[in-house]
Amino acid sequence: MSGVRILVAGASIAGPALAHWLHRRGAAVTVLERAPELRPGGQAVDARGITKEVIRRMGLDAPVRAACTQTIGAHSVDAAGAVLETYRADDDGGDGFIAEIEILRGDLSRVLYEDTRDGVDYRFGEWIAELTQDADGVDVRFAGGERQRFDLVIGADGVHSSLRALVFGPHERFVRHLGHALAFYSVPNEFGLDRWLLEYQEGGRSAGLRPIQDATRAMAMFSFPAAGLEIDYRDIPAQQRLLRERMAGFGWLTSDILAHLDDTPDFYLDQVAQVHLDSWARGRVGLLGDSAFSSSPMSGQGTGLALVGAYVLAGELAAAGWDPAAGFAGYERLMRPFVEANQEIARLNARSRDADAPVLDFQSEWFGELVGRAINGVELPDYAGVPDSGATLPA
Repeated sequence: MSGVRILVAGASIAGPALAHWLHRRGAAVTVLERAPELRPGGQAVDARGITKEVIRRMGLDAPVRAACTQTIGAHSVDAAGAVLETYRADDDGGDGFIAEIEILRGDLSRVLYEDTRDGVDYRFGEWIAELTQDADGVDVRFAGGERQRFDLVIGADGVHSSLRALVFGPHERFVRHLGHALAFYSVPNEFGLDRWLLEYQEGGRSAGLRPIQDATRAMAMFSFPAAGLEIDYRDIPAQQRLLRERMAGFGWLTSDILAHLDDTPDFYLDQVAQVHLDSWARGRVGLLGDSAFSSSPMSGQGTGLALVGAYVLAGELAAAGWDPAAGFAGYERLMRPFVEANQEIARLNARSRDADAPVLDFQSEWFGELVGRAINGVELPDYAGVPDSGATLPA
């Protein structure tokens, strides 16, 4: 072990992925998660391009693929259910609209947690209440009252990052809404869904159903315009009322899907938002994933940014001898063009859903080049001279 002690806030995807690499590089890692346990379900997330190589280097290709939704394609439909367009999971080498590696956020979180729990100190129901740093370290007081000192602290606690607010400033400085809201929740599969995603769009709104591994259930998906709305991301009843109001009168299977809203175990709704900061680090405190550079679900690449970012951040810090200034600088230099390409794709996709938006040519050469940068837009260093304890953590 290097003797370096690192605290990570957040145990969804970015946090456990970073814990994997930090542990392999020799650091002692503690991960805090405000929730009392891992959150199940959520939207389906994808791995494309260079992200698949990171998963392979983690030694997690097999368990990730085993937990995939097994979706083989998507149909865009009209109000009567007639198919308008079809996309397949093997399009574009598995990196198309429906990726070959597609997994529910909660399932990927579980894979990452199970991979790291024996080598990492996880603290559920805990978060950072107070933090002060000096030239040599960071003093942290947990919400439960315990105090500890760490060499580095990394925030991987999402768009609404409490650590970012504590160290960098209030959310409104960094969070930019793209004018839409998304909702996801699981429902009984009474719709005959069989490995094909279905989506109906009209007038800036959409409703959809996607298959999951449990064939007796399906994941409902909704999007609607939300410009100017302030949504309390912790007030679930208010979010459910809003969803009913905004999707009222929408066609296709919408009313049947909404009928299950009150008894779903895993409801999620939030505004489509990006995070923009001039720097992802302040002294010995850094940010990763959505807390640093959310591209929003409209990019289809948020998980890729988190997994690739975790590999690069741990590698750059270890290669710099755990010097925060050098390590964070290398991380930003490699990741920022990759992040910016994905954020641009999300903005274009969000704009294309506006009812009055001009039709965008997603088949054009310039868009193809942008997609290429968003999928493979970072060269992964080998970190050959950096300690590596092996392909997996102890079983």
